[in-house]
Amino acid sequence: MTTQTTAAASGRFVLGGDLPVNRLGFGAMRLAAGTFDGPARDPGTGVAVLRQAIEAGVDHIDTAGFYTRGGVRANDLIRTALAPYPDGLVIATKVGPLPGPDGHPSGQAGPGQLRGLVTEDLRSLGLDRLDLVYLRVGGMSGPGGESVADRFGALAELREEGLIRHLGVSNVDGAQLDEALRIAPVAAVQNQYHVHHHDDTMPARCAELGIAYVPFFPLGGGFDPIEHARLARVARRHDATTAQVALAWLLAASPNMLAIPGTGSPAHLAENIAAAGLRLDSDDLAELRA
Repeated sequence: MTTQTTAAASGRFVLGGDLPVNRLGFGAMRLAAGTFDGPARDPGTGVAVLRQAIEAGVDHIDTAGFYTRGGVRANDLIRTALAPYPDGLVIATKVGPLPGPDGHPSGQAGPGQLRGLVTEDLRSLGLDRLDLVYLRVGGMSGPGGESVADRFGALAELREEGLIRHLGVSNVDGAQLDEALRIAPVAAVQNQYHVHHHDDTMPARCAELGIAYVPFFPLGGGFDPIEHARLARVARRHDATTAQVALAWLLAASPNMLAIPGTGSPAHLAENIAAAGLRLDSDDLAELRA
């Protein structure tokens, strides 16, 4: 499926009640490296990909200070490519993970460390206020099993100071979301969710509350390949790729779903953007759910 479709074809959602964005955005994780253990990518290519994304209508970029490899940092590339930032661009970031001995973000910051992480994101992105900051919980493990109150409360204080516009939570279960909601408004939840890995309980709850649901690893993240016969059959019917079908499936799942596929490749970016215009019918969706 090749087209001049822009991200606007994915439809709109209003983050936090005041930040309208196209539902197909861009994840910055793969700008620094293709995988957690892969070599650093060429910074010039990353800058070009970011500018291409904006030209294609992307107005929601998801990043993190720990998206770095070999001196190549996603936040630095975003600032180099896009500052001064265009009106309407929403930049979301995540804080909480700390690098372990292997460099992977396997540790967790305590409440007293979050101000420094937020301050560093402000500095590296060249911003006076961050649009959306997620508390990312649990390292590489699944959601649940720990309190988020102290850490989310620390971010809520920074929001009250004006350093953060909206708050989100990432890698959380229902109890942790409820805990956060008792402290401050939650604009977005970012959990793992894709065509082969989905539990609709949290997206439905978020939809009821007007909260955006932003899947991480929307294409499997390299850990859970999305290729299978059902995806391939639907892709052939639409003259599309399996990745495009997987993204279109996400956008069809719920009106509060915001897809943020990431790439460091101009060709893959064009492929992802084209998925904004792909419409799956009821037979396609039933087959993919089977």
